[in-house]
Amino acid sequence: MIGIGVIGYGYWGPNLVRNFWETDGCEVRWILDQSQARLDTALRQYPAVRATTNFDQVLADPQVQAVAIATPTRTHFPLALRALEAGKHVLVEKPMTSNRDEGRRLVEEAKCRGLILMVDHTFIYTAAVRRVRELIRRGELGDILYYDSTRINLGLFQHDVDVLWDLAVHDLSILFYLVDELPIAVSALGSNHVAGAPANIAYLTLLFDSSTIAHINVNWLAPVKIRRTIVGGSRKMVVYDDLEPSEKIKIYDKGVDVAETPEQVQTLRVSYRDMWAPNLDTVEALRVLAAHFFDCIRNGTQPDTSGVMGYRVVNVLEAARRSMRLKGHAVDIATLEPSDAAG
Repeated sequence: MIGIGVIGYGYWGPNLVRNFWETDGCEVRWILDQSQARLDTALRQYPAVRATTNFDQVLADPQVQAVAIATPTRTHFPLALRALEAGKHVLVEKPMTSNRDEGRRLVEEAKCRGLILMVDHTFIYTAAVRRVRELIRRGELGDILYYDSTRINLGLFQHDVDVLWDLAVHDLSILFYLVDELPIAVSALGSNHVAGAPANIAYLTLLFDSSTIAHINVNWLAPVKIRRTIVGGSRKMVVYDDLEPSEKIKIYDKGVDVAETPEQVQTLRVSYRDMWAPNLDTVEALRVLAAHFFDCIRNGTQPDTSGVMGYRVVNVLEAARRSMRLKGHAVDIATLEPSDAAG
């Protein structure tokens, strides 16, 4: 039995507690929040769990092997570092940290202590995204040509992060999960329409050494909610719509042939053929994530959304922030892994 403490019981914490509570081999021992009202709410639903406002109490419990951190981004680094230093495995909300230096420090600390550091990039654990990865690994899409995503809505404005750190973080994790290549540069444009608040609209473009290109559109001011991604390959293309109730991914049997001679250019055609939507399981992504976290703790294996992925995502977000300040000028992305960069 793995004992866990959940740090933060605001927006996302209740979802974590519910899924941990229903996962075999897990015991939710503590819920921590600075709001007594929230703790009272938690205790009414989970009377056997201990509630506290003191992080030290959670860390001092020898039956707590892991903590899950669901607090504002600026607090992720100090809380996660203290937990790792106390010998606890850590699951932390996205984005992992506020900058790449903090991310590198957490990765190195976890590696040094032989602990699991995992980031809650929830979309990686959806059946839809995992099926797209399977299609890519089997070569059914061919060479990946582009990743194009629209993630917009009239949403809740965040105070500690801009729209890139709130929404584009999802697409970056999905992209890194699907494509076995790191971007070399990023260009970003953004705008703020609320005085004193961070950017609420942004457009992000990532360039790779190969011909792959990725474009991400995020927006807190849209009148409609859209969560649609297109992954284009040389053989087939996939449309992933997270808001679709049943057919979340559609596979289009459409090939793109690259012309090699002037004669081929004149005769080149793109033909539409069949579309099919595979059946997907309906297991909640957080349930899959929770089981994966505990499996990694038991087996000492690295998670699909490891601290290294968290570092890579924050690295791109930090470069994108710099590019926005430079009004869209491309910014090179350092490709060093945390262990190399720390040396």
